[in-house]
Amino acid sequence: METMETGEAIDRIREFNRFYTRQIGLVGRTYGNGGLSLSALRVLYELGQAKPPTARQLAHELALDEGYLSRILAKFTNNGWLEKVPDANDLRVKRLKLSNSGRAQFVAIVAQARDKTGRMIADLDQIDQARVVSAMDEVQSLLSSEVSPINLRQLRAGDAGWLIQQHADLYQQDEGFDDSFEAFVAEILADFIRSHDPDCERAFIAERDGLRLGSVFCLREGAKTAKLRLFLLVPEARGLGLGKRLLGECMSFAKSAGYREMKLWTHESHRAAGALYRSFGWQMTGSKPVHSFGVDLIEQSWRVDL
Repeated sequence: METMETGEAIDRIREFNRFYTRQIGLVGRTYGNGGLSLSALRVLYELGQAKPPTARQLAHELALDEGYLSRILAKFTNNGWLEKVPDANDLRVKRLKLSNSGRAQFVAIVAQARDKTGRMIADLDQIDQARVVSAMDEVQSLLSSEVSPINLRQLRAGDAGWLIQQHADLYQQDEGFDDSFEAFVAEILADFIRSHDPDCERAFIAERDGLRLGSVFCLREGAKTAKLRLFLLVPEARGLGLGKRLLGECMSFAKSAGYREMKLWTHESHRAAGALYRSFGWQMTGSKPVHSFGVDLIEQSWRVDL
């Protein structure tokens, strides 16, 4: 995923909004025989659903001013599209229901909209149609008021390939590593998949709504010593406290598996990671200059008692 500044994201979203409103014909358009505005169309659509709402419920659902909604409903009434029926549990409450002519208008407009959408995607094959729907689902999920939790899970099919690519891309971009680092990560993962002991070795993959955000691995080095490896956060996940959570879960697992200490190696340039390790009680035990993965580095060794 490509990162961008907030201002750039705002401009791109507005650009997409302009494109999409043109694409689906919203600019300067009215709908149906009644010359409906987009807001009136949304009101008609909600009225066409199964349970008749009250005017207040409808205003809240659509975030419409009640006075503005009242004018739309008055137009529907004048057109003969709207009926008011008493609530079954409280006769004082009036619910809004489409009349037969109102429902006919609703059905015609939905058919019109479906036909236009069908023509818009007609040139796309099933794969690209699925991509469009998936992208829209993701936008809807991200912009909804509810934020999905980040889950930590074990390694699954496809994760290894993702981890190899993420390590290769990020370390080449940030550190200038050559292709030998990609091979190094692939060897660690291949060995883990082939021969790891699930009782004392584990991978933690951070995921939200099917999107992978990071990883950390607890591997066996000796009877009482674990090694922390492949600790990674994608740039978009930094600053969310996820690194702290991954590190804490990995150390907790190592302790529960019977290890007395953990070790890791990293590079001096990873200062944020070093500060995180120190906050969890890790201590640097060694530092030396090396030439690895095509660049000169200061390699560091760290350990912590569990």
